[in-house]
Amino acid sequence: MIWFFLLSGLFLGWSLGANDAANAFGTAVGTRMVRFKTAALAASIFVILGAMIDGAGPAKTLNELGAVNALAGSFTVALAAALAVTIMTKLKLTVSTSQSIIGAIIGWNLFARLSINWHLLSKIVATWIFSPILAAIFAILFYYLFKKLLWRLNVHMLRQDAYNRFALLVVGAFGAYSLGANNIANVMGVFVPTSPFPDINIFNEFTISSQQMLFLIGAIAIAVGIYTYSERIMHTVGSSVFKLTPVAALIVVLSESLVLFLFASQGPKSWLESMGLPSIPLVPVSSSQAVIGAVIGIAIAKGGKGVNYTILRRISIGWVITPILAALICFVFLFIMQNVFEQTVVNVNTP
Repeated sequence: MIWFFLLSGLFLGWSLGANDAANAFGTAVGTRMVRFKTAALAASIFVILGAMIDGAGPAKTLNELGAVNALAGSFTVALAAALAVTIMTKLKLTVSTSQSIIGAIIGWNLFARLSINWHLLSKIVATWIFSPILAAIFAILFYYLFKKLLWRLNVHMLRQDAYNRFALLVVGAFGAYSLGANNIANVMGVFVPTSPFPDINIFNEFTISSQQMLFLIGAIAIAVGIYTYSERIMHTVGSSVFKLTPVAALIVVLSESLVLFLFASQGPKSWLESMGLPSIPLVPVSSSQAVIGAVIGIAIAKGGKGVNYTILRRISIGWVITPILAALICFVFLFIMQNVFEQTVVNVNTP
């Protein structure tokens, strides 16, 4: 039964790989600078590394919003989020897995009749707004910086093409790492309070914690999603909203990757706190929103012309509908799991 209940988390991981993980290499593949197979391999490796090394912070935030205290409840929350993402993906909308899992957790809180941490929820929602704006700002700054550097260096076109391909591969790998670190919480975060795995000690040298085991399994599911279903989403992100040059594609991925990294890594947060500055909340943010924000930033830097506002409106509608749809699906499925299948979805004895 343990592996059965984890299936919904694996399904959600596959959905994330099919949709959100494509953003790390979407612009590279969309501009035909990197082959899909190469992008998929690099993305898979670095998603796993990011999840294992730096994924704990956003997962902790999700559990503060709603610590799902029964394994069947965790299964249902993850299943609802995955179904919401899959439905929106079938509609060819680039949606947010982060928003989907947040919506599903809210659905669980409502079903369990638990109070919602509105302060934390408002902080999370604020990051959904701020992350694409921050990505756009990064993109504008990088656009002018790269433009000045390329003008000064005066690199030959053929050599610049080779540099662009290599840079897109490196920055895409950084993007995949940041995605794994930030978004593994969406895949396996709801299972952390009820994790069925023990800590594993290897040669008395280092320990793989129960949480890291969950993250490894979830990251592998993301990699499967990348390989099996992400190619068409990569082309949507890279070429439909705004036509990108290879250099602009590099800037978009770098900007999006920095945003995800800032909201996942303990390092920048600790440094800001040590300087007495407001810290960055470690929350799962949408790579889709960050990449769209970066693309819009490039468009603004180029004068604001050429943006496909029709596709942009469709994507924005998806961002609004996704958390609501996930919450509704979760509430209904929790009722079915409890009353039809007689599974404990809320442990009333757990505070």
